[in-house]
Amino acid sequence: MTYQAPVFPVAPRPSISSEELPLLIVGAGLVGLTLALDLGRRGIRTVVIDEDVTVADGSRAIVFARRSLEILARLGLGERLLQKGVAWDNGTIFLGDEALLSAKIMDDPQHEYPLFLNIQQYYLEEWLVEACLETGFVELRWGHRLCAVHPAADHVSLHISTPDGSYTIDTRWLVACDGASSFVRKSLDLPFVGRVFKDRFLIADVRFDTPLPAERRFWFGPSFHPGRCALLHKQPDDIWRVDFQLGWDADPVSEREPDRVRERLRHMFGDDTPVELVWASVYTFQSRRLESFVHGHVIFAGDSAHQVSPFGGRGGNGGIQDADNLGWKIAAVLRGDADANLIDSYDEERCFAADENILHSTRSAEFITPKSPGAEAYRDAVLRLATKFPFARQMINSGRLSMPAHLSESPLNFSYQADPAPALLPGSPAADAPLLNGHSQDWFLRHLRTDGFSVVRRSSDAEATISISDYPQSSHPRAILADAEGHFTRRYGLRPGDILLFRPDQHLAARLSEEQAALLPAAYAKAVAKSLGAVSCCCK
Repeated sequence: MTYQAPVFPVAPRPSISSEELPLLIVGAGLVGLTLALDLGRRGIRTVVIDEDVTVADGSRAIVFARRSLEILARLGLGERLLQKGVAWDNGTIFLGDEALLSAKIMDDPQHEYPLFLNIQQYYLEEWLVEACLETGFVELRWGHRLCAVHPAADHVSLHISTPDGSYTIDTRWLVACDGASSFVRKSLDLPFVGRVFKDRFLIADVRFDTPLPAERRFWFGPSFHPGRCALLHKQPDDIWRVDFQLGWDADPVSEREPDRVRERLRHMFGDDTPVELVWASVYTFQSRRLESFVHGHVIFAGDSAHQVSPFGGRGGNGGIQDADNLGWKIAAVLRGDADANLIDSYDEERCFAADENILHSTRSAEFITPKSPGAEAYRDAVLRLATKFPFARQMINSGRLSMPAHLSESPLNFSYQADPAPALLPGSPAADAPLLNGHSQDWFLRHLRTDGFSVVRRSSDAEATISISDYPQSSHPRAILADAEGHFTRRYGLRPGDILLFRPDQHLAARLSEEQAALLPAAYAKAVAKSLGAVSCCCK
């Protein structure tokens, strides 16, 4: 099966030469479309512009972690992802051609979605486009190019060109999701802070028939690519992702030539395995970000705000979580339910998450591509020790896989419970768990409100009943579920009568005991920044 990318019609130029909008997103890629769909589901009119007229070329991001799958499921794409994607939970590391370590990734299986699922980015973008249009609140303007950005005190003025002519927009909020080469970022002359690693990698999508199971395979110095590293991942449609370390001196243009790529593939798979080259690209390791993601009424998300190496799947997953964090906040501000300083918390929370990703990405890059004699000696010593001593195998860093950020220092958290070490702290993403809905198995995350806050209460009796209600609109339970096997109670460390307050992005905002129930309004006020002044970003 060969994927045929859709070509969208160029949107006509607006009939008026100047518009006023509450919100505009630049960039109809993975992050921009995720944010647009989130806002559309909340009933917020959203305009998205992109100078292109199709989805991503090549697979791009392929490894989506559970947290991203749960976010996309909340937006209505869960079933399609499970049906099309390739789930995996095992990794094998090779030294030369010998398997050095093969193990399942530690995980609690009581979740609706797998720990990791591989799917090409172009499928996800196409589904996001369809879902955005179905909301009736999202307008996608394909073939519209942003030419100028002029920030003002309370809005942003934009100049946009189309094949039919140009026009201007004054938007209250501009969200830049226009990628690593962001025009918005360059227009505002905002520098990245961080590192670019002097190495190049070739990535290729190849189609071939093989009985190999779905898992992550990473090689240090294999015979088919001596002295370098390589990576292999399975995707849908019998397509596999291959990464080859090239070195800094490699010519990125010639390395993409089909004949050159096919020669590398022949060395890897042998002459007897027919391999079809589908797509290829060359990239460098980068671990850097903007000092701040919010600049007045301009907000940055995804690669326009931060860049990490592809190893570990932190780029696409981080961008989806940016959109998840921002969507409910900007919707609340536009509705008048929260002050604009709620947007400042996006800056703090996602700066913190980006720093976590950059830290892990940098450590992986330093191990995979050591750039000093000391770092290279350490890497080689670990690999030699790992052939004889199992303890050293845990020190091998071929890319720490994406995990969600636990926002324990968020200014929106309400921490009051006397329990010194609850199982899940405020700021943590909600953990799924199986529950009984009548006589049928159900999942907790399906019942958290998507367009507002949810209050979860554990009953005071021994039945461990879990009730879920909307907050602050209603005190009456919207759902009453049974924790028959105790997974939910253990996962959250709940005691009889405990109360949990969840944000619209399914992060835990507060946990209270039954005796502290009167503090719930204060916890809610803090979660929407009503009790806060401007938030200072401690992660800068």
